[in-house]
Amino acid sequence: MIAWDADLAGLCYPLVRPARQTDSRETPLRRILAVIAGLISAFFVFYTIRLLAVTAFLTRTRVGGGGAFVGAIAFPVLALLFGWLAVRVWRGARRP
Repeated sequence: MIAWDADLAGLCYPLVRPARQTDSRETPLRRILAVIAGLISAFFVFYTIRLLAVTAFLTRTRVGGGGAFVGAIAFPVLALLFGWLAVRVWRGARRP
């Protein structure tokens, strides 16, 4: 259903925005970039799980193994970042 609104001049116009036109060459490139970003996100999810499994949830780290704690923070953040990027690129940029 289309909602109608009258402006001050008495003219009516629909409040529905038309679909955004995209270039046909743009879509495959976006899809490829989204898949690559999704694969990178999956890699960091895997490495987060692997890190937690190998270190028994960070209770068995080596002496001087502070990198495990850095990875425990950095890997999930990177996984979320690349996952968000994949979704944004797949859907396309929203323009007002």
